[in-house]
Amino acid sequence: PQKTSFHRSQTLGYKNGFAFSRLPTVGIGGERLYVNQLSQAELDELSNVRPTLTYGQAKQAPPSAFIPAHVAFDKKILKFDAYFQEDVPLSAEEHYRIRQVCIYYYLEDDSMSVIEPVVQNSGLPQGKLIRRHQVPKNDHGDHYHWKDLNRGMNITMYGRTYRIVDCDPFTQVFLESQGIELNPPEEMVFDPYTELRRMPMRKYVTPSDFDQLKQFLTYDKQVLRFYAMWDDTDNMFGENRPYIIHYYLADDTVEVREVYKQNDGRDPFPILIKRQRLPKTFTEKKKTFPSCVLEISDQEVLEWYTAKDFAVGKSTTLLGRTFFIYDCDEFTRNFYRDKFGITNFQPVEIKKKPLEEVPQVIPPYNGFGFLEDSLQNCFSLLPKPPRKDIIKMLENHHKVLRYQVALESPNPEDRKRRFILSYFLSNDMISIYEPPVRNSGIIGGKYLGKTRVAKPGSTADNVMYYEPSDLTIGSTIEVFGHRFVITDADEYVLNYMESNAESFPAATLQSLRDHFRPRQVVKETANSDITTVGTSKQELDELISQVQEELKSLNNKNIREAFLQCDEDGSGILDKAKFLALCDSLGVPTKAFLVNKV
Repeated sequence: PQKTSFHRSQTLGYKNGFAFSRLPTVGIGGERLYVNQLSQAELDELSNVRPTLTYGQAKQAPPSAFIPAHVAFDKKILKFDAYFQEDVPLSAEEHYRIRQVCIYYYLEDDSMSVIEPVVQNSGLPQGKLIRRHQVPKNDHGDHYHWKDLNRGMNITMYGRTYRIVDCDPFTQVFLESQGIELNPPEEMVFDPYTELRRMPMRKYVTPSDFDQLKQFLTYDKQVLRFYAMWDDTDNMFGENRPYIIHYYLADDTVEVREVYKQNDGRDPFPILIKRQRLPKTFTEKKKTFPSCVLEISDQEVLEWYTAKDFAVGKSTTLLGRTFFIYDCDEFTRNFYRDKFGITNFQPVEIKKKPLEEVPQVIPPYNGFGFLEDSLQNCFSLLPKPPRKDIIKMLENHHKVLRYQVALESPNPEDRKRRFILSYFLSNDMISIYEPPVRNSGIIGGKYLGKTRVAKPGSTADNVMYYEPSDLTIGSTIEVFGHRFVITDADEYVLNYMESNAESFPAATLQSLRDHFRPRQVVKETANSDITTVGTSKQELDELISQVQEELKSLNNKNIREAFLQCDEDGSGILDKAKFLALCDSLGVPTKAFLVNKV
């Protein structure tokens, strides 16, 4: 009654992750244990170990060799020959069908498969009817075993009943070794419809006096060759086309082959008529019968083409085409000479009709691109760029002749417009540029890009372009319907033409000299006056400041418009009398000493 602690010692523990039991070290409540308590299992184990402790470890007999089934029965298969009957409901010729199969039983895993040998052109899905697996025997989960198989028995798999009639020798030996008594083998049942199809049809053929076998053995590999022409020039795009006609003596067949030449533009179809017997005369056919599906046979043909129907110099109609035979080879000549006694084999010369030369008509120029570039499209499907004068381009590189031109127009606004015409000596191209003028109402800039300009009246056959000799002072040039008058030129033009005077007409050079002579006189006079008078730069600046002081209070815009109106030809030059009269009308002070100094 005085005991208060009832703890029990721990007898369960873990070592290296595994649970194990151990004997208690103290009793309940920590009392001392006087007896070594052992479990019944330990006592039984000690009783078993006692002989071992006394006499030592006993020697055990080696275990018997164990061979698993997948090793013992590897590649050992039982084969049974069987068949099954299949109904054919929708056929008037057969009501059922017999299909032969082979049943394979695999001993290593007790699986089965059913395979039907494939018959060519049978029209049935044949091959593996049941894949390899353990075939169920009944609804209780049982599977077929090799003990359930025997000859002369029916076996049902998946609703289809197979009749086993025989097995192979390995299967027979295996089953007999296992103590199974085999039934006698049965004969394999064949499909009645297939056997009916294998029976040869009885034919009634009247023997012929002509021996085809003798003809084949005599004339095998002997071919008559004729060279023929087919004249198709009556049709559109027709022509005379050569052909080779082969007549095979072994079976009286005819073949027509086409003759191709290099780069003739035709697709490579060498055979026009394949090797076959060609009919010569047909029987009278009924009009009601569709002749497009008529297969030609001996009943529809009265006469076939033979070697007698081919001769040199004669025409032969084969399937609607008339071929004219103009020659043959040496073997053909010898055959006709020995067989038919024909000796005339003079070849006929075929004269080809000369082709009519169609003149090439070049269409008119449409204005797009350069004329030479557009003309190349008329000569080839893959046009090539026209050739350029490389030497001329290198010699005249960066050499440009500049002219000042005025536009001929009925509009008075266009008459005052001034342009700069640039002639490029490297490629004979012309470009026109209009310098912008403020408050003129016309946008300046590029008027014509670099291009070659043809003269009026040029045609595609005879093209004449503007040259430097055509650009004289006062001459008129027509550029794409616009007329320009040359009013001035650059001094480089005169210097270039004088250095190459042999390449330009004398009239062109003289017109430039006459145009530049007044300027040269003015320059010479100004240079002489400056040298004689000795006007210094300071005196010239004083003169300019005096003139600007006099014109400060005037409207320069009105004065400029008045001067432009008086300058009708646009030369920028007025005579002295007209200049003084215009200044008086505008109220411009014209002091005599200032005018003389200017």
